[in-house]
Amino acid sequence: MAAAGLRSAYRRSRRRLIERLGGAGIEDLTVLHAFDSVPRHLFVPEAVQHRAYEDVALPLGHGQTISRPGVHALHLQLARLTGSERVLEIGTGSGFQTALLASLVREVYSIEVVPELATLVHDRLVALGIDNVELRIGDGSLGWEERAPFDAIFVGAAAPAVPDSLRKQLADGGRLLIPIGAETGQRLLLIERSGESWQENTVESARFVPLVGEEGW
Repeated sequence: MAAAGLRSAYRRSRRRLIERLGGAGIEDLTVLHAFDSVPRHLFVPEAVQHRAYEDVALPLGHGQTISRPGVHALHLQLARLTGSERVLEIGTGSGFQTALLASLVREVYSIEVVPELATLVHDRLVALGIDNVELRIGDGSLGWEERAPFDAIFVGAAAPAVPDSLRKQLADGGRLLIPIGAETGQRLLLIERSGESWQENTVESARFVPLVGEEGW
């Protein structure tokens, strides 16, 4: 009951957001359903909860932000998730995308470099009864070798180049989404692995915080 109560607040605002996402080209119904089931207002600071269902990025503290919902929705749609995947998320951040992924796939492994954010996310996921997520504090640019391979990898920070560690940890047939470039300008890459080859396609221009780590900045 407690988890259901947490989800019910802001329901009307959440439905309006879903309508906007649909109008902006998000056609995957499973992705839209995930946005209906995960309460974004619980993953942002209380001071900005009233803006949680606007399609805007919001500050989290610690120099981090939560991406606007349209960005998360696009990335999830591009990944073409079917529900059986093991997914790696680099940059847990607010935990909102983590929770969306948890509703869409079998297992989620998420790495965060800021311990305070990881602790907050852990508590939020427990409160919502989400139990298919494993969190880790550390260098996300190196991936999570012990849990590899992954059917999809989502990178929520920009790297100067695609980390070799992440390429190697992507399963055959898997998809990697990562922003590449300098802090002033980046491009979002969708990388698909086929055997020992990786096909790269630029999706759009992007603006993310830097990926801090051995294979990042």
